[in-house]
Amino acid sequence: MSDGLDIVTTPASTEVLLDVNDLVVHFPAGRRGMFGPPSKVHAVDGVSFRVRRGTTFGIVGESGSGKSTTAQAVMRLIPATSGQIVFGGDNIADYRGEKLRLTRARFQIVFQDPFSALDPRRRAGELIREPLDLLDIGSPRERDARVKQLLEEVGLPPQAADLFPHQFSGGQRQRLCIARAMAPEPDLIVCDEAVSALDVAIQAQILNLLKKLQRERGLTYIFISHDLGVIQHFCDEIAVMYLGKIVEQAPGNVFFSAPLHPYSWSLVAAAAPPGPLRDRLKRDYLVKGDPPSPVDPPPGCRFAQRCPFVIERCHEELPVLNVQAEHHFVACHRTGEIDAPDFSSL
Repeated sequence: MSDGLDIVTTPASTEVLLDVNDLVVHFPAGRRGMFGPPSKVHAVDGVSFRVRRGTTFGIVGESGSGKSTTAQAVMRLIPATSGQIVFGGDNIADYRGEKLRLTRARFQIVFQDPFSALDPRRRAGELIREPLDLLDIGSPRERDARVKQLLEEVGLPPQAADLFPHQFSGGQRQRLCIARAMAPEPDLIVCDEAVSALDVAIQAQILNLLKKLQRERGLTYIFISHDLGVIQHFCDEIAVMYLGKIVEQAPGNVFFSAPLHPYSWSLVAAAAPPGPLRDRLKRDYLVKGDPPSPVDPPPGCRFAQRCPFVIERCHEELPVLNVQAEHHFVACHRTGEIDAPDFSSL
């Protein structure tokens, strides 16, 4: 899971930094036959959520669930088909050109693979300084001082500025990526599977670093991961995605003690510690098989083909994300009808 994590709860905030409303990202997928209508990949299909300033919002789900596409659309790295991305009160979904370029100082991203995220031909100091140069932030002397300060903040020595990426370990490379993301002093950092390429011990170090920077600088994170162990220890609020839809959203402590969606039960059962309880949970709640294709998905619940509690209504009617308790939202027709498993002892 996440041994060695030094967890400190992030203070609650009521200020909404990011408000995503009905975000849709579709990609063309050719035609069904020579004369058939054009098909679409429904990568993200009507996703809405809010991220409070100074907190960590986790998005979890299987590969292909749409979590990384959601993050990239929020970052304006790929175009949204429709929807609003309200960042700091401004709908940046409509930004173009120079206005978008200047706004990018306020939100940055740390990618999954630190080996491919860094230009191997440039020294570390140049890589960290690059956002400052591109956004014309500060004088040349101030930029150099900022690079030195950032290296210290991420736990690297000043002489690291003169080294090339291949001279660093994987964990050190990810520290460089974090320093580069922090260079323009953003309000929001998206971590897209930022620790999944690292071994467990290094994961803990990077997560502790991110938490430390959050406490000291009031940073806000969107944290994308398929690892529920990391999500549990790092995120204040959690959204579960399945085939382009959010199927459950809740505060972290609520989600792990009392999840309500059958897909969430499967995820928590798969991540439970080894033992008889895990064996029973996996036997009763772990779903099998792969998700259906996101190309022109059928009507009804996206999870219906794999859900052990499916009824006819599930195949015909798409469930809406409804509030079930304070800050706890679920999209399932059978919420309250099925006895939920007891995860409180995990």
